[in-house]
Amino acid sequence: MAETFRDGLFEGKTAFFTGGTSGIALRIAQRFAMLGARVALNGRKPDKLEQALDGIRSMGGDPLGFACDVREYGAIAEALKRTHEAWGPIDFLFCAAAGNFPAPVLGMSANGFKAVVDIDLLGTFNTCRSAHEYLRKPGASIVNISANHGHQPYPMQAHVCAAKAGVDLLTQTLAMEWGPHGIRVNGIAPGPIGETEGMRRLAPTEEAQKAVIRHIPLGRMGATDDIADMAVFLCSDAASFVTGAILRCDGGQALTGPRALSAMTSS
Repeated sequence: MAETFRDGLFEGKTAFFTGGTSGIALRIAQRFAMLGARVALNGRKPDKLEQALDGIRSMGGDPLGFACDVREYGAIAEALKRTHEAWGPIDFLFCAAAGNFPAPVLGMSANGFKAVVDIDLLGTFNTCRSAHEYLRKPGASIVNISANHGHQPYPMQAHVCAAKAGVDLLTQTLAMEWGPHGIRVNGIAPGPIGETEGMRRLAPTEEAQKAVIRHIPLGRMGATDDIADMAVFLCSDAASFVTGAILRCDGGQALTGPRALSAMTSS
């Protein structure tokens, strides 16, 4: 197994990331660059995008960057086309653009609900659909970043639950439809990941963070490296017969049900 994850594992491969300017997606992109992949990042804010690109350049990479919104089909399609023109077929596609804010249904506007669904679900569809013609066939691996919200209800998170449930079933439908093309499609459902903007919003205080950790069997928040490790596995030959899977990486938090977020939002 150690040989499977050697240095240079992804040498000569191309990876494209939406939501790639921070948090989970950026850490995965950094890991893939360290393993030799050519990396292209998408993000909405040019300043954050440039900062992320500079970080990968400092590691010796030569990334591409595209400031555009995944909700705009033509914009993300153009970014993928330009990546293909520069480097050829895309081997790895990561859909990680996401939105979140805590609010009860009666405290949420229709526009707020729609914004999260559009970023998470529509953005994933737009990216996968427009990427298809540029993916390596056979051999490409798509990884959609989901959440435990896709299979459990959480108070204050109706918009995210609806969006991630859609992402999970879209992932599995694509795995069925695109499997014959030699494309694998999987999802990762992270639990509470400490160094992300999402957790900073959902658990902004030390008390709230402790409330979350009390309901994680492994007794700690996750790290972006935990998700990057799983992403490497899913894109490696070690997972060559894995498709349509939604893999939880949450320290067992899903086993406790929605109590963790309930405790957090009431603290």
